[in-house]
Amino acid sequence: MSELSAMSRKLIQARAESISKHVEHFSKAEVCCLIREFNALVGESSLAKKATSGLDRGKFRSILHNNFGMTDDMIMDGDCFHVYDLNGDNYISREEMFHMLKDSLIRQPSEEDPDEGIKDLVEIILKKMDHDHDGRLSFTDFEKSVKEENLLLEAFGTCLPDDARIETFERHVFKKQGEK
Repeated sequence: MSELSAMSRKLIQARAESISKHVEHFSKAEVCCLIREFNALVGESSLAKKATSGLDRGKFRSILHNNFGMTDDMIMDGDCFHVYDLNGDNYISREEMFHMLKDSLIRQPSEEDPDEGIKDLVEIILKKMDHDHDGRLSFTDFEKSVKEENLLLEAFGTCLPDDARIETFERHVFKKQGEK
């Protein structure tokens, strides 16, 4: 292997060592795999640079779409709180919840008014997530709720890839775990 590749391996090992001290969900070997995958996406030359170049928005959206099947522009263009704050006032209101749930739930033919069921669901969500009881969700309410129960991240619609897509990505990235 070339000198650059040996240097790259040493840099990856050093970065993985540093990162793995601060994360609990990935082993050092898995962190190495993730770093190699990142470098493959942005180009290996970024490894030698002091400042990480990163991914541009288009490349990131492409990765989310191609690897994880994520196509919702609202989710792909923001963070998981602000994509739900439709009017940008830093709160998720009853009306915003209703709008998102109405758009995301599959309507089954029934004799009941589906809007009433959605209103009931909004009230259940508020009861669970509105910690300061002001009738709307602030970022603090949202963050506390999601930390307590991460499934609430998708309370207003799917924003995470499905398990099959995650498994496929992990197999792809972590198959390199044995490679040095």
